Amino acid sequence: MVTGAGSGIGRAVARGLLDAGWRVALAGRRRDALRETAGHHADRSALVVPTDVADPPSVSALFAAVSARWGRVDLLVNNAGTFGPAGEVDEIAVDEWVAAVAVNLTGAFLCAREAFAAMKAQDPRGGRIVNNGSISAHTPRPGSAAYTATKHAITGLTKSLSLDGRRHGIACGQIDIGNAATEMTAGFARGTRQADGRVVPEPTFDVRHVAEAVLYMAELPLDANVQFLTLTATAMPFIGRG
Repeated sequence: MVTGAGSGIGRAVARGLLDAGWRVALAGRRRDALRETAGHHADRSALVVPTDVADPPSVSALFAAVSARWGRVDLLVNNAGTFGPAGEVDEIAVDEWVAAVAVNLTGAFLCAREAFAAMKAQDPRGGRIVNNGSISAHTPRPGSAAYTATKHAITGLTKSLSLDGRRHGIACGQIDIGNAATEMTAGFARGTRQADGRVVPEPTFDVRHVAEAVLYMAELPLDANVQFLTLTATAMPFIGRG
């Protein structure tokens, strides 16, 4: 199961899994976009389920659809997310903060909660959860308090799921991605604001490498786990002073 599968990283990861022979439930808000992701896999190994990850009944319906179709959940890729409001913390509207938390954090929790329950109950039991943390789970960009706070929280969720999942055969890891070339990062090559106030173009890398990394994590046996994997454009301003 891949959330946020209608575009960007989610689309690349879902297609990578499908091409590798996985049966994949594609979750996202837009049915047409999900069907575009599915491509020639639609109605065969791809299951399109329009879903709002911030809405508990919608998430429950997603997992019910997967159970009805395939009877088990072996992998959840918690990818759905939004950049949320930009600005210094006193400039962020409370409702925009709440909306970002609902998608980025509560959405990941709701999906993990359903997946965890399914993985505990199924026979053979167990499975794997991969959370998309972003390098903002380590260090912020200017004016990104909501996004950064939720992504730091994903790290805590990942650790808790990994620990609690041990006795149930459930592995959980996190992939932290910096500057994969998607619709969301299209403006980075033209220039993005740095900590010193400058606007500087940043390098990106082909999003297919993210799909390959997630596939590697997904296909490990459940007695092995990639706890954290950081994948960035080599020359992006992340390591060191910029």
